[in-house]
Amino acid sequence: MSRKLRVGVIGAGRWSASAHLPGFSRSPHSEIAVICDLDRGLAEKRASEFGIESVLTDASQLLARGDIDVVDIVTRGDHQELVFQALEAGKHVLVEKPVCHDYRDVLRAHELAESKGLKTKVGLTFRYAPAVMYMFDLIREGFIGKPFVFNGYEQNSQWLNPDNPMDKRIHKTKPVGEAPWGVDLTREGIAVSSLEGYGAPTIDIGLECVGEDLKQVVGILSNMVPFRRRTNLDTERERINIDDADMFMGETRSGALFSMQSSYVTVGNYPGIEARIFGSEGAIKVRLVDEFGVIQTIHTAKADAVEFVQREIPAKYFPPGFQTTDPWSTAFYGNLVHNFCEEIVSGGRANQGNFAQSARVQEIINAVTHSHRTRRWVDLPLSGSHSLGQTSPF
Repeated sequence: MSRKLRVGVIGAGRWSASAHLPGFSRSPHSEIAVICDLDRGLAEKRASEFGIESVLTDASQLLARGDIDVVDIVTRGDHQELVFQALEAGKHVLVEKPVCHDYRDVLRAHELAESKGLKTKVGLTFRYAPAVMYMFDLIREGFIGKPFVFNGYEQNSQWLNPDNPMDKRIHKTKPVGEAPWGVDLTREGIAVSSLEGYGAPTIDIGLECVGEDLKQVVGILSNMVPFRRRTNLDTERERINIDDADMFMGETRSGALFSMQSSYVTVGNYPGIEARIFGSEGAIKVRLVDEFGVIQTIHTAKADAVEFVQREIPAKYFPPGFQTTDPWSTAFYGNLVHNFCEEIVSGGRANQGNFAQSARVQEIINAVTHSHRTRRWVDLPLSGSHSLGQTSPF
């Protein structure tokens, strides 16, 4: 494909502006043809900021356009309906996690995309951080030897304050027609939030580090801040039973150990991700934590030199148009977007971080949720008989 990919973006909020729109604007393979948002004023603001030619408020009009190659879904709430509509319309699809709350639906979307020759990409942002991309290459080169132990951490304090609304959307009027969420106050009824929204990209990194699937998991979901405002329009706090902290451990098919903690009520700067992989010959630690103007670091050690030393991240791991003043969202997501565009224009089979990979991650999330609710180890792959329960619409 010699011409630039024409992209339609659905969603003009904060994350769109700091991650998606800069990525597509800077990639030499793409141009943003249209932006769509229910809030026309917000969409027009983004159009002005990023030089976008067309503004819409109806996603169906965007999907019906024959001049759009890629649809980027960066909305809050459930993505499933838009995902299937975009694929049926013959568009390559980038979508924020989760694609669907049930891994089986993610697999259905993957199969649909495959049948139509379409590429997919999921917002598993942190696999595209330059430090993580560098780590993956070191592992492929044999730096750690055989993987033994992976530790993943996601901790930040975004919702430590109970007056920070559970729903991050900025509402002008109270939302209607949405099912109440977090109203089952039993231990088994806890609604999944942190594990799906914040644990997912760290699980994804871990699977790449160990290089294989998990065969069993056991985990617990917790609600540390039980009372909070539901939306920006609410003045009173209410009891909302959501997973705002969780832990699980697992075992890979070859016996490596895998542990995860995710939380957004623990002190620390967003995104607050650490990934540590220990092997027979070496170890690597990556921190994606915005501290004192530094957005990422990578440290390595070998078995005969156990002190961890910081490495400089080579320039080749940074995205097109990278500037040293870029926030982490722009720096990391720029790689994701550019990688997706390169995969599409190349026409080959390469398609990392696609719906199939997202289904692997979502299946683990579903399994950990089932483990919590049944208080036992859960084997993977899951059987279709498991009740996967309620997950976050936000």
